[in-house]
Amino acid sequence: MRGYRGIKYTLFICCYVFWVVSAILAAVGIYGKIAKEKDPALLLIVVGSAMFLITFFGCFGALRNTTCLLKMFLGILVAVLLLQIAAGVVGYLFTDMVMERTERLLMKAIVRYREDRDLENAIDFVQKKFHCCGVESYKDWSRNVYFECLDTNPSLEACGVPFSCCVGLQNQTVLNTMCGYGVQQLEESSAGQDVFTIGCLQGIALWTKTNLLLVAGLTSGLRLLEVCMIGLAAGQISWIKKVQQLKNEDAPRRRSERKDSYWYPAFADFNDDDVSE
Repeated sequence: MRGYRGIKYTLFICCYVFWVVSAILAAVGIYGKIAKEKDPALLLIVVGSAMFLITFFGCFGALRNTTCLLKMFLGILVAVLLLQIAAGVVGYLFTDMVMERTERLLMKAIVRYREDRDLENAIDFVQKKFHCCGVESYKDWSRNVYFECLDTNPSLEACGVPFSCCVGLQNQTVLNTMCGYGVQQLEESSAGQDVFTIGCLQGIALWTKTNLLLVAGLTSGLRLLEVCMIGLAAGQISWIKKVQQLKNEDAPRRRSERKDSYWYPAFADFNDDDVSE
């Protein structure tokens, strides 16, 4: 029974942690959808709600020993794991297609840079984190109406790039938000003194190669956690079936004992003397 309880409560705790996290994600998504009505908020709602439902099956099934819910939880986890593996294989086999789609997505994000504050912050974070600018190069920012490099563009930021493209100086305490002004008119060698010139596709690829062990470790850790939860769910289902089988086998004997315990006390006080009388 110690092994059974260990499986049961370990599975419950794991599911409960993810259940709370999913509830927070869904709540943040709902708040974002109500406040700003943006697509990323809808994505958080969908992901958070799906996780909430799946982990609910695991929590309630583990706590109440409900094999139906545990089987649903187990089946969904197996399906998710298989989909993740399939996505990895497809991404590896069709790398060019994935990169092309990613490039299109990033280009659309650059075009809408000033239209969405959250999107603007996300792009700035990516460019700072991966030391990159634009999608393929810093001149991609000419696709944005504010940074478009045309003589007819009235914007003060024309032919420039966002400040998140700027190369940070050591011991710099005050951020120069105008450091990217006019750099699109410069050659790459000259512009590289003030801003990052490589695109974010290349920057992300270089960061991934540099931190390959970290990326592989996080990915493997997530897969291992999923496999462990699948094993715990399967283990608890097996225990429940064994207990039910033992109960079914022991049911006739228990009914017989209950029958004997019901009739025997009525004759328990009689002895041979009483009978002879």
